Amino acid sequence: MKNRYAHGSRVSEKKIREIVRYFAADLTATQATQLSGLNRNTVNRFYRALRERILLACEAQRPMFGIIEVDESFFGARRVKGKRGRGAYGKTTVFGVFERDGKVYTEIVPDCSKPTLQGIIRGRVDPASVINTDGWRGYNGLVDLGYGHFRVDHSKDEFARGRVHINGIEGFWGLAKLRLAKFKGLPKHTFHLHLKETEWRYNHRNLNKYKILLSYLRENPLS
Repeated sequence: MKNRYAHGSRVSEKKIREIVRYFAADLTATQATQLSGLNRNTVNRFYRALRERILLACEAQRPMFGIIEVDESFFGARRVKGKRGRGAYGKTTVFGVFERDGKVYTEIVPDCSKPTLQGIIRGRVDPASVINTDGWRGYNGLVDLGYGHFRVDHSKDEFARGRVHINGIEGFWGLAKLRLAKFKGLPKHTFHLHLKETEWRYNHRNLNKYKILLSYLRENPLS
């Protein structure tokens, strides 16, 4: 009988469902290997395949609308002494777009310049939206693009002014860093997959992740 999840695989559908269940529960590949009895390389292959399908699902996400919060964050080694500011030395820069009471979108960026950040905003945020930011100059000119724009000035210890704040995206950064810390360091070539997985888990926090992941494999089986 043809395997619905992995064409030509020697791993049974039952065993694949078991691995998907462990992944959905956010167990590490080491834990899944111990519980399933499968070879570690086999588990790694399935975990990577699931993350690649999650990446595709995240990139296909609809544009965000309503009240939007945007912010950048930095992931990786501790800040090098003497190096300050956005794009801190040795760290990976990630830009986030947060739909108030909705979903989040993340993207690794080369810098925090106005063209970089606003290029992503224009591609990911509906023009009728209202955007909340901090005081970074990279957000200057959003009104000229047609967006409503409100700021909080962190440099003056201002973190909220009524409904004007970026607490949602900042809260997501905290959750993301806490989750990714369990991997005790991620190679640069796989960081983007783990980042998008974290985004996906947040966006599907109230849904059955196991069933959604199985549907991804049925639609796009391993080959």
